[in-house]
Amino acid sequence: MTPFTLTNAQARRVFLDRHALSEPPQGAAKGADLLELITRLGFVQLDSINTVARAHDLILFSRRPRYRPKALKNLYERDRALFEHWTHDAAVIPMGFYQWWQLRRQRDAEKLRKHWSDGRREGFEAQFQTVLNQIRDEGPLCSSDVGQGEKRGSGGWWDWHPSKTALEYLWRSGALCVVGRDGFRKRYDLTERVIDNALCQPLQSDDQIAATIDWCCSEALARLGFATPTEIANFWDHISIAEAKSWCAAEKAQGRLQAICLTCADGAQRMSFARPDIAQDPALDIPPTTRLRILSPFDPALRDRDRAERLFGFTYRIEVFVPEAKRRYGYYVFPIMEGDRLVGRVDMKAFRDQDTLRVRALWPERKTRWGKGRQAAFETELSRIIRLAGVSHIAFEDGWLRDPQ
Repeated sequence: MTPFTLTNAQARRVFLDRHALSEPPQGAAKGADLLELITRLGFVQLDSINTVARAHDLILFSRRPRYRPKALKNLYERDRALFEHWTHDAAVIPMGFYQWWQLRRQRDAEKLRKHWSDGRREGFEAQFQTVLNQIRDEGPLCSSDVGQGEKRGSGGWWDWHPSKTALEYLWRSGALCVVGRDGFRKRYDLTERVIDNALCQPLQSDDQIAATIDWCCSEALARLGFATPTEIANFWDHISIAEAKSWCAAEKAQGRLQAICLTCADGAQRMSFARPDIAQDPALDIPPTTRLRILSPFDPALRDRDRAERLFGFTYRIEVFVPEAKRRYGYYVFPIMEGDRLVGRVDMKAFRDQDTLRVRALWPERKTRWGKGRQAAFETELSRIIRLAGVSHIAFEDGWLRDPQ
């Protein structure tokens, strides 16, 4: 049989619907409403860079402009409706998913112990019990509170003192939970004081592992709409590609999955998997909002850079770790979405001591005309973002509008 084919326009509609970018950005943005949005997305990546706003705040703001950072802090630290762990990076995740991270915690316990024994300072394993005892006696602690007398690092990303490594290992493997942040420093507490013990039981049978793999694959596909086994495995990033391939084969054999043909932005055809009802998906008939909005570089819709390039023809790489002289665009450049297109990228920064958001450079995408209408929509979006950035004014630097590259 000829597989069902998604046109590129249809694929974008499904993808944007799953990422809560199809409907107009509006609605309540705290409490149960905010939790519902995060559950829909699956997780929200955390990042410390604050040139305009932190990544997690801009991710939520771009979908709900009434969002304010205090709402996420309350949901996480006061209501305990979220927990923090890793997907492809550190993220806040609905507490209802906690049990499905047990496989990740068990695998991290083995993997990180070996990996960090080779790549971290010696002695972190000897600090496990000391750190646990200190937290048990003193309550939640940050990395600066443990390991007194240990030599601190030079400031490199992974140059941690042994007790800091112990904290991270005990968190990643499940003995500790992160219960909040002071600034951007994690506070760790004993898991037994925070999480229901029923959610923390080790996986001891093949059936339990299979149930976790099924949940990971089903829930990833639900949030992607269509995907390859690699994309499914990478979504939560705690099952293997081989496990995702086996799941896809089994689901297809049971009639719960079908192979489809996906049309990429450049016209190329790519095989993927979707549920059998993809042809009746309501999103296929609903054009995305035409509202222009600025996205975080860590937005869920852009997390998989290759997938975004295939769907939108938008090549994006963050250049934070690229030496300044070798950057093509800038240190922290924000993608600009309009409708179902990524129409440009902007280098901007909030100078809070000047109460001003400065637009340094904007590059429209090729074949995108940056006329008066689009400029007005862009300025309207900036007027919304300055409230999140904590400044009152907008300034455009000389030569800010650049030619497409």
